[in-house]
Amino acid sequence: MDVFSLDDHLLEQYTSFARSFTRIRAIEIQNKVDALYAGRRFWPEPLIQLNPHYEGGGSIQVLVGPKGLVADCARIFRDPRSAQNDPDKSLKLRRHQEQAISLALDGKSFVVTTGTGSGKSLCFFIPIVDAVVKAKRKGETARTRAVVVYPMNALANSQLEELKKFLVDQHHPVPVTFARYTGQESSEERERIRNNPPDILLTNFMMLELLMTVRRQHL
Repeated sequence: MDVFSLDDHLLEQYTSFARSFTRIRAIEIQNKVDALYAGRRFWPEPLIQLNPHYEGGGSIQVLVGPKGLVADCARIFRDPRSAQNDPDKSLKLRRHQEQAISLALDGKSFVVTTGTGSGKSLCFFIPIVDAVVKAKRKGETARTRAVVVYPMNALANSQLEELKKFLVDQHHPVPVTFARYTGQESSEERERIRNNPPDILLTNFMMLELLMTVRRQHL
């Protein structure tokens, strides 16, 4: 398919439809309107975007080791596209994800700047889950170990669904709990979260301030 020819055809049809409602008799006005349409005044040029290809890295299983990820991570983060005969069914990472996780395992801070849909959230969710599982296996006191703050509730909702894919109904040896606290929850659910803090909390800055204020009042 020639997308440029298709674009020209669609615009020609739409122009014919748009101009069918009026008949201009004044030559000066007709010429002015013709010039506006000819100059594409009413629609922009086609938007052309490249689909980026992100460099691949190793699998999560490759990062498992005494100084790396705990083995549970390879079982939690599974790749649904893995072939049946593939012995390593852990999630296949992109290079920037692998680099970010390696930095997190070394206790270093990092900033990830990459395109939409490139898997930025896994850059921090995988190290978070790893830290939660390790703490629980050591018998440490249960508490919220990661607070992820989003500027928009829509992003928090999207990330909540992503976490459900990996952490819900997977029968992991060490379950990792998570919850959303953005103001969309019922009063009963908010109270449950305050009384039983999840391992991972998804929130926005306003509800985080409210939650911290309420906790201080109870102390």
